[in-house]
Amino acid sequence: MTKPQTTRKKRANGVESRQRILDAAVEIAGERGYEGTSIAAVSAKCGLPASSIYWHFKDKDDLIAAVIERSFETWLAAVELPSEETGTPLERVTAMAGNVAKSLIDAPDFLRLGLMLALERRPAEPRGRTVFLQVRDIARAKIAEMAQTLVPDLDEESAHLLTTYAVAGADGLFVQREINGDAIDLVAMFELHAQLVYEAATRMAARNKA
Repeated sequence: MTKPQTTRKKRANGVESRQRILDAAVEIAGERGYEGTSIAAVSAKCGLPASSIYWHFKDKDDLIAAVIERSFETWLAAVELPSEETGTPLERVTAMAGNVAKSLIDAPDFLRLGLMLALERRPAEPRGRTVFLQVRDIARAKIAEMAQTLVPDLDEESAHLLTTYAVAGADGLFVQREINGDAIDLVAMFELHAQLVYEAATRMAARNKA
């Protein structure tokens, strides 16, 4: 009979191994892209045999999808409005945007790998691309809900338009930082972007009421 302590140790070792594999995959994919990432390269980077990687992940595509999901969870946690007590709606959305930018600096893999996959057209769509598009829909819905919370008079059509614009603008700012590196202050850019989107939302809402 397996002792509970032994079972817990095996489980902990399994979690640690999985994180090591994901960390290695992030580094490899960041350097070489999707095509250049291989199980052999990830094995060499993390120091675990390929058999261990295949125990956790079915194939490379499954591994890349897991990288995107893990990074997305970190990003999504930052997409939370501070409480009403912390300031005006504009101050709250600015603070939230800054937190989102910081999360992308700390864990850019969700967006970096996802955009690479989204822009490619393959005969067989990688699972990573499918996951990326699914989690973006979750993010888009959350931002739309936030817009209507902050600007209650915003109609559904306007909220959809602004959400699409907000996400597209965030993508562009992220790509700009990927191109220019630390020369781009991503936090400041995201804060400005959020302020401009909020101002547009209030104007649209006022027009709807008129």
